[in-house]
Amino acid sequence: MKIIRLLGLYLFSISFFTAGVTHFIYDRGYAEMLPEWVPLKLELVYITGITEWLLALLLIFPQTRRAAGFATSAFLLLVLPANIYAAIHGVPAPWSNETPLAVLWLRPLFQPLLIWWVLAVSKHSYQANVSDKIE
Repeated sequence: MKIIRLLGLYLFSISFFTAGVTHFIYDRGYAEMLPEWVPLKLELVYITGITEWLLALLLIFPQTRRAAGFATSAFLLLVLPANIYAAIHGVPAPWSNETPLAVLWLRPLFQPLLIWWVLAVSKHSYQANVSDKIE
């Protein structure tokens, strides 16, 4: 079970890091996912991309894994409104000119699964492993 959790952790981290990269490749597409009233859209897109890189890296290290799991969950909740906005208003995926509405709704519906995934693979931290060895 430990190897499956570790594989899940690395798969999540690589995917999350890759998602951060796409924020720089498709920055304008991501900016369109934000409502008109949001200022500094491109800057927010870059900040969220960098945040995804940082969280993905922090998940890899046992010393920061548990805290990074909670932080990643919070981050996923914070970006959920942008995914819902994009689905409601039919904003295509950042890398596409046209995306079916059903596909747009998959992103926000998939978000709870991502939160569960990151919490499941990050729940064992360096501190827990050290305390297990001491007892």
